[in-house]
Amino acid sequence: MPEGNEVHRYAERHAKAFAGKMVRVDSPNGRFTDASMIDGRRLKRVDVIGKHLGYVFGKDLTLHVHLGRFGDFTEGKLPLPDVKGVLRFRMWTTKDFLELRGATDVSIFSDEQWQALLDRLGPDPLRKGDDPAPAFAVIRERKTPIGALLMDQSVMAGIGNIYRAELLFRAKINPHRPGNEVDERALKAIWKDAVALMPDGMVDRRIVTTRAKDRPHAKGTAENSEVHYVYHRTGKPCWVCGTKIERGEMAGRTVYWCPVCQKQ
Repeated sequence: MPEGNEVHRYAERHAKAFAGKMVRVDSPNGRFTDASMIDGRRLKRVDVIGKHLGYVFGKDLTLHVHLGRFGDFTEGKLPLPDVKGVLRFRMWTTKDFLELRGATDVSIFSDEQWQALLDRLGPDPLRKGDDPAPAFAVIRERKTPIGALLMDQSVMAGIGNIYRAELLFRAKINPHRPGNEVDERALKAIWKDAVALMPDGMVDRRIVTTRAKDRPHAKGTAENSEVHYVYHRTGKPCWVCGTKIERGEMAGRTVYWCPVCQKQ
């Protein structure tokens, strides 16, 4: 599932290519039945929060896209390529095009629906000015494991499985620790870390969370095998203490941690 950094990256790229221009829109597989409502209209801007994209065409005309676990865009220059696979929708100008496959939702939202979405999502570390205090308040009141709370988009928007695992490692917090046992100082450190790390993942879709001093190759660009501390490193030695990384299931996803560096 794309994490917030990748969704924000799409928003930036699509705004640059399409915002302010008249666009054509269709749905080759027919599942986006409202494509005609925005076909031939001018795209005003691209909004984004967490893992949700909003292509704003006017009052009560926001194209909502949620990529889910399998959604992905293809982008390029005209001419349009032949239709391949289950192509959910595509948008193009006289120069650029994008195609979308596998998304969980592609639908037209009214302004009220978009605002309702904003209201139910937590603060997003990638949105400048978002206040994390509401997220801290929720976490401090719940006995739910902190690892599950960080993946709850109503608590904090945009954090996915990779950042969940890596942020908790960097904070030395076990993902099973109840939220109400995580002090506010630690929560502020996690938020600050997310604000610093997530924009870097927008540059080239490469999420690097290890500190240079902890890598086997401390100098130069991190090798692919050393970009993460715990994510997808089950049974491998922790870069910091050498203990084997463990894994488990939490909130329907796999969670990773170091049992020594991240004690309960």
